[in-house]
Amino acid sequence: MASMDYEEVTAFLGEWGPFQLGIFLLLSLSIVPNGYAGMAMVFLGDTPDFRCLSPHLNASRAEAEGGARASTTTNVTGTLDGCVERVNGSSGPCASGWEYSAERYHNTIVTEWNLVCGDAWKVPFTLSIFFVGVLSGSFISGELSDRFGRKTVLFATMATQLICSLLQCVSVNWEMFIVFFCLTGFGQNSNYMAAFVLGSELLGKNLRLAFSVMGVCVFYAVGYALLPLFAYFLRSWRILLMTLSLPALLYIPLWWFIPESPRWLLSKGRVQEAEDIIRAAARKNGITPPEVIFKDSELIKSESANSISYTYLDLIRTQKIRSITLLNSVVWFTITISYFGLCLSTPNMNGDPYLNCLFSALTEVAAYIMTWLLIKVVPRRALITGPLLSGGLVLLLIPAVPPDYGSATVALAMLGKLGVTAAFAVLYISTAEQFPTVVRGMGMGICSMCSKIGSTISPFFPYFGHYDQVLPYILMGVLTVIAGLLSILMPETRGVPLPEALSQVQSLNWCCGSCRNRQKAEKTHECLATKM
Repeated sequence: MASMDYEEVTAFLGEWGPFQLGIFLLLSLSIVPNGYAGMAMVFLGDTPDFRCLSPHLNASRAEAEGGARASTTTNVTGTLDGCVERVNGSSGPCASGWEYSAERYHNTIVTEWNLVCGDAWKVPFTLSIFFVGVLSGSFISGELSDRFGRKTVLFATMATQLICSLLQCVSVNWEMFIVFFCLTGFGQNSNYMAAFVLGSELLGKNLRLAFSVMGVCVFYAVGYALLPLFAYFLRSWRILLMTLSLPALLYIPLWWFIPESPRWLLSKGRVQEAEDIIRAAARKNGITPPEVIFKDSELIKSESANSISYTYLDLIRTQKIRSITLLNSVVWFTITISYFGLCLSTPNMNGDPYLNCLFSALTEVAAYIMTWLLIKVVPRRALITGPLLSGGLVLLLIPAVPPDYGSATVALAMLGKLGVTAAFAVLYISTAEQFPTVVRGMGMGICSMCSKIGSTISPFFPYFGHYDQVLPYILMGVLTVIAGLLSILMPETRGVPLPEALSQVQSLNWCCGSCRNRQKAEKTHECLATKM
């Protein structure tokens, strides 16, 4: 008799019971701190107006208090006057340090450790170090999640993020700050991916869509939107970082409310533990479970029995899984460059930085809501390919906009970001549904790692604007179109059960006839092998 699918076996739980809704809410709340963990550097590391702290100016301060005070804080950040001291017709480096404007901040890491002029490179390098931590988390956490469990990795990395953030608050120098910022990045991305995979495996396919978009993505954007609100009222970097870190303590009790993934337990042959979780879920939903739940799941059991453990090599072991891994890695890498490049390129904006940050977050919320409304009726592949191609083409229209129409350029850039953001939200869902349970954590980790490599490169794209104002948009437009064209090859996962074993991975959506014939031959071979 053919083996039953996991979702068929657990269908008696229903889709929207108290158990599922509780998991949805708790895991979504765990995502909120990730929305401001890295982006907090926008305010923690901002450089206020500054100028040389001249002893000659200090001597004259007593004679002209107001005027001298105003004159020492009006130099534009990074101008020659801010880094060069001029005395009696001669000039040289600032010998007595710098004086910073307190108009916007009481202090930042820049004012505390004088990260200006010759040390100005340390500010962007700090964020690069954070992404190094994120990158390592993407690579390591996937294997840890598949080996030790989604729940264990989720809470271990949340604790890592909390402890390292608090240690950042008491940093005595810049070197100490970046070391713990790197470790914070490791924890931040690791718990994000663990929560995403855990929710995808605990929830049914209908609620899984809501969790991926309205849960993970929207709650991430909510965390992002909270950042400027906190930063507006807390103008000292240590107090701001401490305030952003402490809410993680509220997540400790969640250990007793969030279970391990039954799918993962089954892949490890721990059938009784998986049954206990399903029975507990049935009690919460007021449902009486069958006496034996997984009696028909020989496929899952045999897969776990035949393979003791999986490694990253299994992501390239067969032609199908190798194609899935390579395609998703390239698309994640490319789309991340466009996403962060657009975030950094959008109006560098004249106006209030707190409002600009808030508007950027609300734009993402709008993209996620649009995705949620469409994903119920539109195939996954179309929701990735369509927004990417349209967003890329919109960006390629920017060079045709006359220089005097700056508002039109901003509007097109925001439309491009809307498309990239919406596609990214669906890409998370599609990728998780393409990888089988036994390597899903590692597969998502590899894709996330590739995306973080893209994020470390993305700041260079806005930098090209110093040479040609429209060049960044051309480059990002081309990359976005390429990502859209590549996404056409992705297999459609809407309405398809989550694959459990490597043998259940789908083939790419090749268009050539020979490839289709080969796919048919592979399917026939697999069917014969199953019957035997």
